[in-house]
Amino acid sequence: MSTPWRAFPLVDADDGAQSNGCNAPTPNEVNVMTAPQVETVSTTADKTRLIAAGALLLGGLVAFYLLSAQGPYAQWAALLLLLGGAVAAFFTSEPGKALIAYGRESVKEFYKVVWPTRKEAGQMTGYVFAFVVVMALFLWLTDKTLEWVLYDLVLGWKR
Repeated sequence: MSTPWRAFPLVDADDGAQSNGCNAPTPNEVNVMTAPQVETVSTTADKTRLIAAGALLLGGLVAFYLLSAQGPYAQWAALLLLLGGAVAAFFTSEPGKALIAYGRESVKEFYKVVWPTRKEAGQMTGYVFAFVVVMALFLWLTDKTLEWVLYDLVLGWKR
């Protein structure tokens, strides 16, 4: 008769660490996995850049509406100029640099994707269409059956 758990510690062949014989994480691993990773803006320079970006963004919106008497070219020029300044201020801060790094990593991952061939894509599309037709027929048949049972048999409302 085998027991569902092991009473003695096992040594993992990969790293020599002791385990309890199951794949459950230890309490320390659970704390690491569930601990939220909160990133905060820590330096005054980053806070200043983010405040400047927000102020430039708000200034661009305000300038757009205040310059309505000057014409659309002045409005759009002011909006785009201040919006560009806000974007530049944001991307020079740490969160902006982290966003750029995230984008670069995303592009690298995109190139790692193995895309299906034309034949495979056509086959998968055919499977989806066939499934949709089968489900449509099933739902139609179910609807008509329930309609017949409820209206004709139960309620007696014959047409």
